[in-house]
Amino acid sequence: MKQYQTDLASLILRIALGVMFLAHGLTKLLVFTPAGTAQFFESLGFPGVVGYLTIVFEIGAGTLLLLGILTRIISLFAFIQMVVISFIHSVNGWSFSNTGGGWEYPAFMALTAVSLTLLGSGRLSVFRGKI
Repeated sequence: MKQYQTDLASLILRIALGVMFLAHGLTKLLVFTPAGTAQFFESLGFPGVVGYLTIVFEIGAGTLLLLGILTRIISLFAFIQMVVISFIHSVNGWSFSNTGGGWEYPAFMALTAVSLTLLGSGRLSVFRGKI
């Protein structure tokens, strides 16, 4: 595979994952509100602070991925988050359209994140490096 193809693949994955994280983080911030998000996380058995941290991570990660900053590190953390979410949603079945959301979407996002962890930022990024 030629280098420009790898760089383009990385850019496409960074945009896809970055937009998804931004959209989910902003939804938690602006629609569900931070307090509502914390309350939801508490209903799942997590401390409410995890909801706040999730908002910060998703908005920050989305922004950094779009810019190509710390791509491998952010993608690795995103992979871990999506694996955890996949397990949480696994009780709802496969399809994300199931009541409560299944695990198909978070599993796909986990695979996207791990692929980006392996690819890195590519040359079409702010750092244009391996980070």
